Amino acid sequence: MTDSRETRGAGGFSYVAIPAVIFALLAGLFAVALRSGDPSRLPSALIGKPAPAYAFGAIEGLGDAGPKSTGFDGAALASGEVSVVNFFASWCAPCVEEHPQLSALRDRPGVRLTGVAVKDDPANVRQFLNRYGNPYAVIGADRMGRGSIEWGLTGTPETFIVDGRGIIRAKYVGPVMPDVLERVILPAIEAARKPAP
Repeated sequence: MTDSRETRGAGGFSYVAIPAVIFALLAGLFAVALRSGDPSRLPSALIGKPAPAYAFGAIEGLGDAGPKSTGFDGAALASGEVSVVNFFASWCAPCVEEHPQLSALRDRPGVRLTGVAVKDDPANVRQFLNRYGNPYAVIGADRMGRGSIEWGLTGTPETFIVDGRGIIRAKYVGPVMPDVLERVILPAIEAARKPAP
């Protein structure tokens, strides 16, 4: 039997409580850190570099009632026109919220909207696009999430602006809402049309 005096210091303080107190303090700090800041300002090491060469596969069965999914790779983004690459998933609620803005973006001249379905079942992707519409000129699948890692994804949705030479010029983390479209995405597209500094 352990003598209670071994676990108590002077004045009756219990040393057993120290790890619990430290854990509670660290958990509180992490909670505050997660809720503070703007996730859309997360830096990307890929800005100013060529889009990763990863090849996204086609989504099986897509194209029966709309654009076919042929997949794409980083080299295909060096098409001479600005590409907006949007990573989404059918299971992602913010992806539903941003979908009307992507549809509006599709209708703007000189912008090629490319989609990547992240860790999603092809049947669910087809159902998502049939329900909300398919704004993408090109769409690929990242079933295992490997391509998302190469692109430095932190979650869905995320949107990249790629210039006509295939260089990533901007990244936005989170749903593209109307104010974000006007304040962030459209200016980034215009900047990507100009030669890189």
